Amino acid sequence: MAVRQLSDTTINRIAAGEVIERPASVVKELVENAVDAGATRIEIVTATGGKSLLRITDNGAGMTKEDLQLAVRRHCTSKLPEDDLMDIRTMGFRGEALPSIGAISRLEITTRHASEPHAWKIEVEGGQDNDIEPAALNSGTRVEVKDIFFSVPARLKFLKSDRAEATAITEIIKRIALANPTVRFTLSGSDRRQLELPACTGDDADLARIGQILGAEFTKNAMEIEALREGVHLYGYAGLPTFHRANSQHQFFFVNGRPVRDKLLLGSLKAAYSDVLSRDRHPIVVLNIDLDPHQVDVNVHPAKADVRFRDGQLVRGLMIGALKNAFVQSGFRASTANTQSAINAIRPMGQSAGFNVHSGASIHTQQGNREAPQNYSWQQSSYRPEEGPAGVWSAADIPEVGSSEMQLGLMEANAPYSAQMDQSQLPANEQGTQAYKLVDAPSADSRAHGHQLPEDRENFPLGAARAQIHETYIVSQTKDGLVIVDQHAAHERLVYEQLKEDLSKRNVSRQMLLIPEIVDLPEEDVARLEERAPELEEVGLVLERFGPGAIAVRETPSMLKRLNIKALVQDLADDFAEFDSSTRIREKLDLVAATMACHGSIRAGRRMRPEEMDNLLRDMEATPKSGQCNHGRPTWIELKLSDIERLFGRQ
Repeated sequence: MAVRQLSDTTINRIAAGEVIERPASVVKELVENAVDAGATRIEIVTATGGKSLLRITDNGAGMTKEDLQLAVRRHCTSKLPEDDLMDIRTMGFRGEALPSIGAISRLEITTRHASEPHAWKIEVEGGQDNDIEPAALNSGTRVEVKDIFFSVPARLKFLKSDRAEATAITEIIKRIALANPTVRFTLSGSDRRQLELPACTGDDADLARIGQILGAEFTKNAMEIEALREGVHLYGYAGLPTFHRANSQHQFFFVNGRPVRDKLLLGSLKAAYSDVLSRDRHPIVVLNIDLDPHQVDVNVHPAKADVRFRDGQLVRGLMIGALKNAFVQSGFRASTANTQSAINAIRPMGQSAGFNVHSGASIHTQQGNREAPQNYSWQQSSYRPEEGPAGVWSAADIPEVGSSEMQLGLMEANAPYSAQMDQSQLPANEQGTQAYKLVDAPSADSRAHGHQLPEDRENFPLGAARAQIHETYIVSQTKDGLVIVDQHAAHERLVYEQLKEDLSKRNVSRQMLLIPEIVDLPEEDVARLEERAPELEEVGLVLERFGPGAIAVRETPSMLKRLNIKALVQDLADDFAEFDSSTRIREKLDLVAATMACHGSIRAGRRMRPEEMDNLLRDMEATPKSGQCNHGRPTWIELKLSDIERLFGRQ
């Protein structure tokens, strides 16, 4: 078959297949054009998920008649003053979006430049453009796209439901809005509920826009991130390790203001959270990277979602280091969501048992059911006891309710550490029924030998230990509430951090192999490993070249008992080829350290002395990342006194 020149219509449709995948792709291109035009207000209207109608209106600079005529032709753009593809400072630059959209839909553009007496309009249908006509428009540009893919109906079969396409458009708008907090966005249509994002101003504009999209809960549980290295500026916000989601949809990355989904950035984020987050959970982040446009290539793919950094290892190291430093700065801070989860877990229990003092529902006790009078209020009750010293209720002031568990709890509330009650003192039918075991009170001898606890322990962030529940959880009292600590999870983090500190000092013991392990590799991989041999030796792996295409492994880290040496060396070679660096050995050592910490920490079920519990709390306050264990679970939750009072109807 002879070679022939394709028609312009066919060329446009081929190009459209790369640029326009779905209605959300159209919205992305047109909204980015509006941002590039300096718009401060952008309105998006959709119908049937964008399949039948997309209308984007902005108050940007607009176009002249001559610019409009060229804008719908391929490879015509105003965003490259020079032909330097490495100096891109705008969202668009290819000159493919408008011709591609016009090739697969019915496109109408109305625009007015400040220098024009009136607006101009052009229509493009299936790649065929009509003459430019005068039109009415105050300022800016309005682009209307109807019947997407009408000229290539086969593409319609690949589109999803109206709701799915509408959701994809919403996600695109949220990402662009996060990168442009000073722009007002309005998204509406017959297929959706209206989304309005007012413009944010001031020093906290970024955080305000994040709150609009991710909610106030994220802003309460976010760490501010900022780092600068060799001209690369990383800034934004990252959620606490205990504040996470089941998927990665709440991870937003921006490079020079451009929303991207880059595997290098995703991998760096995963590595940073590796030892503070469960493997099936995902962190929430909004991170921006600003750098010289010549240091990043955004011309990798027509959709411009992927980028390529000139020094990827620099960006990876900067992100991991900044996030880990933020974990250290956050100390023992835990997510406020833990407290809310605890309240939500308690409240249904009370409701199911009939505890609802506001509605006067029936109250169930061990003595049977009693109906609470209508409009009953604890605050107005004649049975409300007087408040004793230091805000503690006196057992003598409480009417007897016939419950040994209640009496036992009140005994504990009046003394920091009460002796465990003798079971023989309880009625036969209630022996062994108390909800928790109390720890022994410190003896006079222990106080004389330095175990006396300071009186102002409640002023510490984690308060003063008061009891141990089920020999697993420590209950401490703070100035304005109480804290519940998982003793095993908390101590596991403390032990793990100590082990990691030893590893960071390069105190890694090595085990010599009786017979060196020979691993066959391509010659270029052998050269990379040989070059990195001193670096690998610092973490316990000793290797050397064994001929032109093999590596001999002579020593391995002692911590890694059952190690697949061949697989490890191959993975190291792959890492060096892609990133020019590797963290696999360190990750494996950290994994072993986490296992050792889990097995070497205080176990659930062990009774602790009062001074042990307080020492654990003080160590948590001084240890970074102690708000979660190595598996990402929270180590403590806090209930404010106001939360407790709401649970009991005191507010």
